[in-house]
Amino acid sequence: MKNYLNFETEIKKLEAELDQLKDPFDQEGLSEVDTNKISNIQKKIDTKLKEVYSKLDPLQTVQVARHEDRPKSKFFINNLFEDFILLSGDRFYSEDKSIIAGFAKFEKKSVLVIGQEKGDDLQSRIDRNFGMSRPEGYRKATRLMKLADKFNIPVISFIDTPGAFPGTGSEMRGISEAIAKSIECCMELTVPTISIIIGEGGSGGAIALASSNKILMLENSIYSVISPEGCATILWKDPKKILEAATAMKLTSKDLLDLEIIDEVIPEPLGGAHRDTDKILKNVKKSISLNLESFNNMNKEEIVLHRKNKFLAIGRNKGFANYSENKDSLSFTETFFDKIRNKINRKKKFYIFLISAAIIAVIFILLL
Repeated sequence: MKNYLNFETEIKKLEAELDQLKDPFDQEGLSEVDTNKISNIQKKIDTKLKEVYSKLDPLQTVQVARHEDRPKSKFFINNLFEDFILLSGDRFYSEDKSIIAGFAKFEKKSVLVIGQEKGDDLQSRIDRNFGMSRPEGYRKATRLMKLADKFNIPVISFIDTPGAFPGTGSEMRGISEAIAKSIECCMELTVPTISIIIGEGGSGGAIALASSNKILMLENSIYSVISPEGCATILWKDPKKILEAATAMKLTSKDLLDLEIIDEVIPEPLGGAHRDTDKILKNVKKSISLNLESFNNMNKEEIVLHRKNKFLAIGRNKGFANYSENKDSLSFTETFFDKIRNKINRKKKFYIFLISAAIIAVIFILLL
C-alpha cells in the first residue's frame, strides 16, 4: 500500500481513480479498460506532481526526506554494489545493526561501503534503532575505515539518521568520544571518501560519517545540526513553529549547495526517490562513478589536502569579513574600515565617556 504525505491529497485521489480504471473487473458494469481515460488521468497526476514538488517549502522537504517508502541504505547497497561482504562488531562492545558496513565491488573496483539504516518495517526499525547509532556503531565504522585506508580502498557512505542515539547506555559507553574519533578518522584518511545523504542527515550522528572529500545530497534530503522540531522548541519554546525553524536552518539541498557546504545535488524522480527507484539508482550510480574518477590523478597527500581545504573554505565566501584566500591559514585579513570598527568596539566605554563629558560641557556653557 502506498503512503501519502498530507500535501499529496489530490494526488492520492487521482491515483486511486487510476488504480480502479486499470482493474475494471472490480467495478460493477465495467468489462474493459478505458485507455484514453487512463492516459488523461496519468497526465493529470504528472502535472500535479510537478506543481506540488516544484514549490516544496522546507518543512515539506523534511516530510519527503522522512517518507517511510523512501529508498534506504540497504536498498542502495544491494543494487549498486557487487560481492558485498557484511562485517560486524566494533571489537570493544557489540554489534550495532543501525550501521551496515562491508567491502564490495563498484564497477569492478573494491570499495568500503557504510550505510546508516532505519529499517523497512516495524520489527526491522526496532532492530536498527530507527537509524540512531550507538557508540559501537561509530567504532565499527572507524575500525573499517582504518582497514580500508591500510589497503588503499575508497570509502562510500550513505547517510540517513535523525541523529546518534542519546540514551543512558549510549552516554555511558562514550557516544561523544566515538563521534569525535569517527570525524577525526574521516579527516585523516588518505583514500577518497564520498558521502551521500539519502534521507535525513541529522546532527553529529551524520557528521561522524559525512566528513568526506565529497558530500552529495539527494534532491529532497535534508542535512542539519538539529531537527526542526528541536530547533523550534529551543528557540521559540513552541514546537509548532517548525516551518519557521526549517526555513531558518537552511537544511535543504538547494540551500546547502548555495552555501557551499555540500558539493552536489543528485536529482530525484518527480514526486520523490520512492516513486521511481530505478531512476534514482541510475542517478546515484552515475554520481558516485564521476566523483570517484575525479580522484584518479591525486596522490594520498593531495586527497588529504583536498578534504582539509574543503572544510576550511566553508563559510569564507558567504560571510561579512574579507577572509584570506590562503586556505591553509585559519586567519583572515581586515579591511581599513574593519580595523576602525573593531577599534571603536574595543574602546566603546571610553568613547561613550568622552561624548557624555562633551555634551555635559556644552550644556554647562550654554546655561552660563
